[in-house]
Amino acid sequence: MQVVILPSAAEAEQHVATLFAEQLRRKPDSVLGLATGGTPVGVYRALVAAHRLGEADFGRARTFNLDEYAGVPSAHPQSYAAYMRTHLFDLVNLTPDRTHLPEGDAANAEDACRLYDALYRYYGPADLQLLGIGLNGHIGFNEPGFASAPGGTHVVRLDESTRRANARFFGADEQVPEYALTMSAGRILQARSIVLLATGAAKAAIVARALEGPIGTDCPASLLQLHPDATVVLDREAAGALAPERG
Repeated sequence: MQVVILPSAAEAEQHVATLFAEQLRRKPDSVLGLATGGTPVGVYRALVAAHRLGEADFGRARTFNLDEYAGVPSAHPQSYAAYMRTHLFDLVNLTPDRTHLPEGDAANAEDACRLYDALYRYYGPADLQLLGIGLNGHIGFNEPGFASAPGGTHVVRLDESTRRANARFFGADEQVPEYALTMSAGRILQARSIVLLATGAAKAAIVARALEGPIGTDCPASLLQLHPDATVVLDREAAGALAPERG
């Protein structure tokens, strides 16, 4: 596992965006694994800027997102489909038929998971997968202690800490959904290359646990230690609890 520590969040975000732009230049028809939440916003902003400068062409790329809230239609402003349209899809030359997210409001969530898994197996695995890390160590919506979870895309009940962390994206009169559809950790680890981005002092303790602690499902991000081509990009604050030799 490679660990890259940069002075600021903006520099860390730009570094990750550069990795994605370089991936598109090497392989224009890349399959890109994408993430949502607060962490990737700066990455997408930098990728949009690169696209406008002619440095990132998405025309032949295909994307797969990690997850979607259960029971939330794609048109809902807090859906991850809406998030992706706002921050990336509508701002670059990606056509809707080449962007994929789980169908959050499907009549049968298990069928939607099976369909999404089949699409990923057909087009994937991701050439480059973007990840964030939750304060409890989750990747995607794979919460701690998911050892009995199925191997593919599945429905998961969100941890209360995850719901609290995501409440800032919802209005005062809205509740964070209790369930989500998510790629399993096993599916995520099938990506050819993975880059995890973490910024800010609030992530320091869980980053140290994931990178330097034992590997186990009590900290799902620790499973990245098993991947042959994983890069962790941090700002100084997120790296603050790592062993001194990392700095």
